[in-house]
Formats: sequence, structure tokens, C-alpha cells
Amino acid sequence: MDRTALCTLGDIPPLSAHRGPIVKPLPADLFTTRGSSAETRWEAMAGQGYHTPNDRFFVGNHTTTPFIDAHSWRLRLHGDGLTGPRVLTYADLRGLPARTMDVAIECADNGRSLFGHRDDGWGLGGIGVARWRGAPLRSVLELAGIRPDAVDVLATGLDDPVGDRGHVRHVVPLAKALDDVLVAYEMNGVTLPPDHGYPARLVVPGWVGIASVKWLGDVEVSTRPLDNPFGTGVTTPSVKSAFELPRPARIPFGRRHVLRGRSWSGAGAIAKIEVSTDGGRSWRKAFHRRGTRAWTPWHLEWCPREKGPGVLLARAVDHNGYRQPEFTAYDKMGYLFDAIVAHPVIVE
Repeated sequence: MDRTALCTLGDIPPLSAHRGPIVKPLPADLFTTRGSSAETRWEAMAGQGYHTPNDRFFVGNHTTTPFIDAHSWRLRLHGDGLTGPRVLTYADLRGLPARTMDVAIECADNGRSLFGHRDDGWGLGGIGVARWRGAPLRSVLELAGIRPDAVDVLATGLDDPVGDRGHVRHVVPLAKALDDVLVAYEMNGVTLPPDHGYPARLVVPGWVGIASVKWLGDVEVSTRPLDNPFGTGVTTPSVKSAFELPRPARIPFGRRHVLRGRSWSGAGAIAKIEVSTDGGRSWRKAFHRRGTRAWTPWHLEWCPREKGPGVLLARAVDHNGYRQPEFTAYDKMGYLFDAIVAHPVIVE
């Protein structure tokens, strides 16, 4: 057997090293911790290339990162939407034809604090883009036989139950499940880290992060619509833009500076990015690489001519023509914030 086909406990931290709800280190220059989750600081993405490195990819946990042995892990496939039940081992999963995809995963409430919520909610760092590798969910389901009248797929994770709601789970319509959903076991070229779903997770392109269930252990296929207790009522993340700068950012006076950031849309590619360095009085088109789907890095040169505090603004338009608005309607759940965000700077 290929020695890479199985992952051993030696690939993950020992149990004695586990302290708190998240396994990996959370240095303050990379993350803002939020209970059982950790938000990426945007300045930590400066110079990091297209993909978010695993050591600074945000963590969205409902409870605690579990330790799961890949040798004993099993994926249970069942439901009246299949011709019969099936159980897959880790070796079975890795033995299927693989696909590699660049996909953004973003929390539905990324930007929640910008609505004015007073619960120390997320800024804009609840997103990351990785190169995921795994088996298409279609291939996994076909092993158990998909009935023609199947309509819904319910994926359930193996982390601890969340109160009376039970295990984290999410419904994906069968049409989406058979399209581009991945059962991933690698992230940026290495075995999935514990905090990001080891040994296997869903990756659902273009949908909010809760759909990309981590620590996948159970998949039900049904001929009737299924309840979705962890559903947010939204599927596609909205258009956003962020600067790769601290808040506030200190910028040298009278010297050329290259402003860098990223824009993204759950609906697909970004068509245009504009940046204002004067509080919105004027806008300049930023340079960006076209055709990138997960998110779009961009840059713009700026030589500040006045000292003192100010704000930078960035706005994007996706390929459907949706433009980031100046304001967005308040959402009591904090979902899908998409307004232009003022980024404070101090020129000195």
C-alpha cells in the first residue's frame, strides 16, 4: 500500500499538547481569539501569496477541535436516497480519484461587528482561501448508489454536540452536492490540520462556511427535504474587500507606498476594484489579476501628501455586476455584511 494513503496519529499533535478549544498556536500578531474560534488578522496576510497559510487560516469552531485517528475513522453513508448504506475507511476515501480546488471558506457572520453588534463579533478576518484536495462528493455518494428521487444531503461532523442542537450538521441540495462539493483530506499540500477538519471535511464552493462541515463522519441522502438546525438561511457570501494592513496602519509621509488587499464574492470572480485614499472623494482603479475565482489580490501605489489621521476605502464589483454598497441594511444575526469599510490610517 502507498505509505501516503493513510495518515497516522503521528501527523497530529499528541493529546497532551491539546489546551483549549483550538490545537494550533494562536500568536497575537496572527489572530484575534474569539472564544472557541480565531479570526485572522489581515496584516498577517501581507506577502503571503494567493493561499492563506495553514498557520494563519481562521478557525471557526462551535465546540472543541477533536482528535480523530484516521485508521479508525469511518464515513457512514445512508438514507432512503441511496440504494443501500455504505461505510468508507480513510484508505477508501484516498483511493478514489482526487480533485484539487482553490476555494474560499468564509463565515456567514464575517464582518458581524461592522453592523454594530456589541458581542465582540468578527471583523473581516473570518475568511481564508486554501488549495483543497480530496474526492468529489459525487464519487463518494455513487459508491452507495444514488436514487433518482433523492433531493437532499445532510452532512454531520464528529465534534462535540452543541447543546440541545446536537452535532454540527448542514443540508446541501443534491444538485449542489453532485456539482462541485469536495470531501477534502488535504489543505495547501499537506494532510488536513486538526483545526481544519482532520481527517476529512466537506468543502462547498460558493457557500457560507457552515456548509463546509469539518470532521465529517456521517452523510445522509434523503428523498424528502431535511431539517437544517445549523442553517443560516443564507448560502452565498456577499462581496467584500479588505486591506492587508493593521488597524490603524501607520504610513510614512511623502514616500511611495504600495497598498495591497483582497476582494472576493461567493458568486464568483471579481471584475473591478477601486480604492480611495481621501475618504471617498475620489477613486482609483486598483491593479488585479483577472480570472481568479476564490478571491482577488490587488494593489495600488500611494504617496501621501498630508500628515495626520485618515481612512482608506476599497470597493469591488463581481462578475455579476454586484457592487459593494456604501451602507448595508442591518441584520440582527450579523450575516452577509458587505458595505465598504473605512480602514483607519495615520500618516506620519
